[in-house]
Amino acid sequence: MTDQIITAAMLAIGDELLSGRTKDKNIGHLADILLLSGIDLKEVRIVADEEEAIVAALNALRASYDYVFTSGGIGPTHDDITADAISRAFGVACEHDAEAMKLMAEMYERRSMPFTEARQRMARMPVGATHIANPVSTAPGFTIGNVHVMAGVPQVFQAMLDNVIPTLRTGTPMLSTAIGCPFGEGDIGTPLGAIQKAHPDTSIGSYPRYQGQSFSTEIVVRARSEAAMEAAAAEVRQMVEAIRQSKIEENTSAEA
Repeated sequence: MTDQIITAAMLAIGDELLSGRTKDKNIGHLADILLLSGIDLKEVRIVADEEEAIVAALNALRASYDYVFTSGGIGPTHDDITADAISRAFGVACEHDAEAMKLMAEMYERRSMPFTEARQRMARMPVGATHIANPVSTAPGFTIGNVHVMAGVPQVFQAMLDNVIPTLRTGTPMLSTAIGCPFGEGDIGTPLGAIQKAHPDTSIGSYPRYQGQSFSTEIVVRARSEAAMEAAAAEVRQMVEAIRQSKIEENTSAEA
């Protein structure tokens, strides 16, 4: 049975992300959810609130991956231009969606608040798009083609994503196992590279740590097959033990 690989990218939109004024929380959440769903997040781009930049990035990503998820830029202010940019990328008009207008008008009426022109901007989307339900604040996101457009506010983004995930094709989930290593990357780099080369159907990552006066490393082996993962992990454990024995022999020789 052949592993099915489904790929995705994320486009985070907003000047506030690039200035550091807002610390993004959506990238990590999306990565976690996609990993559990068997979808590989392969690329993340962050762009300013500039239509040209959004269009260029979106067209590049949607042509390269099965799914693209965007966050930000669908609010009520003048710099919320995501709907316009995505409409332009797809070559369609951006219009007030009748169903979105109805949903939002009813919501603001319940709250005894005026449905102003600014608030109506949140009902604009490309012609032909379908809604992504927003159980938090009503104003919907939208899907067009393989692109899912969601709010930048983390609580709303997460709620919208919960509604998108069940509609997607998913791939074979990635499995992983972590191996503690008491040595730094300088000690393990060469033999670990050889193990990765010998197991091309796995992904082996090393994550250094510094504790007090010594370095250590956590080695994570990922694969879609448990057999492949365990075969590579076994060699990693053997590598760690071999380095350990080598260190013991070096110390013994030095003492002698």
